Amino acid sequence: MSVTANAQVDDHAHDDHEHHHKQTFVTKYIFSQDHKMISKQYLILGVFVMGAIGIAMSLLFRMQLAWPGESFSVFEALLGKWAPEGVMDADVYLALVTIHGTLMVFFVLTQGLSGTFSNLLIPLQIGARDMASGFMNMLSFWMFFVSCIIMLSSLFLEAGPAAAGWTIYPPLSALPMAQPGSGMGMTLWLVAMAIFIASSLIGSLNYVVTVINLRTKGMSMTRLPLTIWAFFVTAIIGIISFPVLLSAALLLIMDRSFGTSFFLSDIFIQGEVLHYQGGSPVLYEHLFWFLGHPEVYIVILPAMGIVSEVMAVNARKPIFGYRAMIASILAIAFLSTIVWGHHMFISGMNPFLGSVFTFTTLLIAIPSAVKAFNWITTLWKGNLQLNPAMLFSIGMVSTFITGGLTGIILGDSTLDINVHDTYFVIAHFHLVMGISALYGMFAGIYHWFPIMFEGKMMNKNLGYVHFWITAVGSYGVFFPMHFVGMAGVPRRYYENTAFPMFDELTDIQVLMTVFAIITAAAQLVFVFNFVRSIFYGKVGPINPWKATSLEWTAPQKHIHGNWPGAIPEVHRWAYDYSKVDANGEYIIPGQDFIPQTVPLQEDEEELQH
Repeated sequence: MSVTANAQVDDHAHDDHEHHHKQTFVTKYIFSQDHKMISKQYLILGVFVMGAIGIAMSLLFRMQLAWPGESFSVFEALLGKWAPEGVMDADVYLALVTIHGTLMVFFVLTQGLSGTFSNLLIPLQIGARDMASGFMNMLSFWMFFVSCIIMLSSLFLEAGPAAAGWTIYPPLSALPMAQPGSGMGMTLWLVAMAIFIASSLIGSLNYVVTVINLRTKGMSMTRLPLTIWAFFVTAIIGIISFPVLLSAALLLIMDRSFGTSFFLSDIFIQGEVLHYQGGSPVLYEHLFWFLGHPEVYIVILPAMGIVSEVMAVNARKPIFGYRAMIASILAIAFLSTIVWGHHMFISGMNPFLGSVFTFTTLLIAIPSAVKAFNWITTLWKGNLQLNPAMLFSIGMVSTFITGGLTGIILGDSTLDINVHDTYFVIAHFHLVMGISALYGMFAGIYHWFPIMFEGKMMNKNLGYVHFWITAVGSYGVFFPMHFVGMAGVPRRYYENTAFPMFDELTDIQVLMTVFAIITAAAQLVFVFNFVRSIFYGKVGPINPWKATSLEWTAPQKHIHGNWPGAIPEVHRWAYDYSKVDANGEYIIPGQDFIPQTVPLQEDEEELQH
């Protein structure tokens, strides 16, 4: 499947001719078709802007949970009429939860993570000049930008943004008259998601075609870094499952605007029977979760790939079980499409079908465990370089294991009934998906920052501060939440004062909120470090982490086409670390790694000497 070196050189000749024209600010920074610039656009919009808004919303509703009914001037300043005299209105609480979940799951962890690192690394690590289609790549970002604008514009509507939880279950989402958050805000949510899905599909198709067709000479599939395997399979999952959510969104729009009854039946409002008949809200649940569960792996697989790469580099060891890691990625991709029913155990599902979904859900723990054990074995007796990227990678393994263990309870149809729709579920998926994916993202930003910003290095000490406060704070928020959930506290209630049995849990809500505020403040350290390093960061060596993969062979000064002249050829896999000859000496004297570009016969000659 690899293209020949000659074809790639011809490509570059064309690129040289085309891109030596002087670029304007608009063509270089705004409507850019260069994968490196588009990667930065995704990072800034998807991670920094949408992430900051999502975190701010979570702090607002956490303050409401910790101090229900209290007056806060920040509520009045940010929420306006939705917080009269500084007291949060019940309607806006659900809207905040809805938009927070939507932004974090889709806009930050899906497009922010995949858009940033798939764009940055796929061409560089496979030895390609750029993505298969630069124009489609640019189009994908700008459709993402439009979907962000539409989603955020709903915050400024008179009736408020969508408010039905981030899963947007009917009938709240299907009846515009159901509540304030079911009106125009819900319509904008659906339109924004339709455009978002189109953006995601265009990007995913581009990633798949690039990996299949544009690998450099010698870059077989079994020589690809695990990052590329993760991005490649993630894109395939997205292509398979996102259209199902698009169909659900379009059918909801038809129910809302054109009088159809796909998801509605036997609806009464104030004693009046509405005309809807024959639909089923459970059908929507099936459509949503057929995307919703693969979505978990669309979020976590890129983080897994990043962590695998960062760990091997900083443990100075080959990744343990390379082929088993690939097999586990493929197994996760397949199994993720047949477990969606475990989100629906209390929807009236046939018990036999529930047992089938229990079996497939517990089965997916096996490839996940393979990855966890292989990471731990990679660390075992390694020469660990505990820089911020490595610490976040180790932190990701910790949260993935601790969060994943609670998934065994939620994956069992009989155990799940007791904790379904409680804070136990929130604790589980925030740890296993949210925090783990964010840790992978942070690891990737610290590790590949020199690639993004022409050799600049982030401040290591500020990175340590960022990691330790975030690690302690994240567990401080979500570990106690398991116990609140087991006590029966339901999710999405804006206060629990009507239930005296929960009064004694208020102190835990306060504790979790304090940890949340501290953890959010730690992200300001990261933002400061990031921005300062762009302008004032010291320039490091061309391969600061002594890594083997191709991206570190490209010049630090960005050029469109990645490499001047011929693209480097690949002769070995991506994890030749600490390789020694028969005498116990490194193959390349004084160097404990062998780049992918070093021919194999040189090893053999060294061994013979």
